[in-house]
Amino acid sequence: MLLAAAIQPFDWNRILFSDDAPPLFLLEVALRCVLTYLMVIGALRVTGRRGVRQLSIFELSIILALGSAAGDAMLYDDTPLLHAAVVFAMVTGLYLLFNKATEKFPRFSDWLEGKPELLVEEGRVCVDRLHSQNLTQKELFGELRQLQVEHLGQVRRAYVEATGDISIFFYDDDQVRPGLPIWPERLQQARRRVEEAGQHACCNCGQVQELAKGGLAQCSVCQDDQWITACDAKRVS
Repeated sequence: MLLAAAIQPFDWNRILFSDDAPPLFLLEVALRCVLTYLMVIGALRVTGRRGVRQLSIFELSIILALGSAAGDAMLYDDTPLLHAAVVFAMVTGLYLLFNKATEKFPRFSDWLEGKPELLVEEGRVCVDRLHSQNLTQKELFGELRQLQVEHLGQVRRAYVEATGDISIFFYDDDQVRPGLPIWPERLQQARRRVEEAGQHACCNCGQVQELAKGGLAQCSVCQDDQWITACDAKRVS
């Protein structure tokens, strides 16, 4: 049976330094912090703002970076406190530096944190912008349904904010137009061949067109060929 290595409690040399690494290793710890922090920022930027949701990229990055450093220092006897202190100092400094940079350089802020993007305009989905934000139609429609939206004809404009939240501006009841129904059971009724003549909505972008019974058509906006009978219900909050 193997016995655990003897640990001398309150050995300040072990607590603050490391028997396996020289004091100069603290500089490497600082460099590792910079590189790791940049990797965390990059990963959060690539995965999209919806993954952040109500936290800025900087707030989430400092939580992730400091959480690991704090946990290791609290649990493991071979993690010197000075190493953890360097991590805390470097990550905090990088956080403040990036915040100052985003305040001073608006373009850098827009690139890193993102800026509000128009996703729905005049009752029609801006498909290219939706894809550029790593969002799916399913996610967008889910957000709209939580705000009691029944169809896109009720929505004048919808934006995705830098926080990942969706902001919506509605038409007044007397201005509501026919639009694409966004209830899941209605979306499952999409067809290529129109069964009844009338106004139909493109299942991809929400463009509404007048179609003849039994006809096949492509959307004039996105060239999709799946259609649903348009809905013109008023919004009930």
